Amino acid sequence: MSKKIFVALTTFAQYGQEPVERLEKSGFDFTVNKLGRRLVKEEVIQYGQGCQGIIAGVEPYDADVIDQIPSLECISRVGVGLDNIDLRKAKEKGLIICNTPDVVIQPVAEMAVAMMFDMLRRLSFHTLKMCSKQWVKKAGNMLCGKTVGILGLGRIGRRVAEMMRKLDLEVRGYDVHPDQDWAKKNGVSLVGLDDVLSTADILSLHLASDKDHPFVLGSAEISKMKDGAMLINLARGQFVDEQALYDALKEEKLAGAALDVYSREPYDGPLCGLDSVILTPHVATLTKESRLQMEVEATGNLMKNL
Repeated sequence: MSKKIFVALTTFAQYGQEPVERLEKSGFDFTVNKLGRRLVKEEVIQYGQGCQGIIAGVEPYDADVIDQIPSLECISRVGVGLDNIDLRKAKEKGLIICNTPDVVIQPVAEMAVAMMFDMLRRLSFHTLKMCSKQWVKKAGNMLCGKTVGILGLGRIGRRVAEMMRKLDLEVRGYDVHPDQDWAKKNGVSLVGLDDVLSTADILSLHLASDKDHPFVLGSAEISKMKDGAMLINLARGQFVDEQALYDALKEEKLAGAALDVYSREPYDGPLCGLDSVILTPHVATLTKESRLQMEVEATGNLMKNL
């Protein structure tokens, strides 16, 4: 009897048919979410019944969901984060959990660089003015000569640092577990947290969740930053106190911020009222190329483990 697979994503194979073709050739019996939206808990349980594998997005897989799909053997996540999966319960049930961490490195790093140029040259600001038929000019800044600070030197943080070094910029980074050999090879200065905060013209967050070393960029941390510095957060919304950031931007302590992640999503908070911000709806990994590759890898991961 063929094993059953449920594809929970509504956008599956939107940018290429290879994931579906791989499933069709595998001989597995599979169904795809046709609701056109993210599934809620009860729907995951409903559509997951009798399935051995699920190709997952960010819909919930808490202990109750896992308990109520007893046939489940593997959850293969399209993406990196596993916060939506109760990993303790999954381990208890012997489930195999997969993700696609390598695919997101380049698109997120490119997004960070794009945000730097956008903030410095005020591209979004001028576009919004032009679209409202206002001929308004505001001086920007050059990237040349700036110091880029990176908090979190994992795979994405390192890629951003490498790209900045190729632009001949000074890069100062902080990580709980720094790779000294990599830093020396790439000309990146490994320094303490306060040093990064106080010297960076542009601070880019690429931290991972770490219960042993929690971090929030709040009022105290922002007060240590250079006047006129800029912030980029493509990591997690929890790493930035949005009210403290709003206050710093309003008071012009910081010159700009670019965010793709928020403490609560969809975000509609006070930062939306500032013209010194770039706000994107959690799309750093959303390129056609990377999305397709993630789905191909997630499909392959699931097939290997069933």
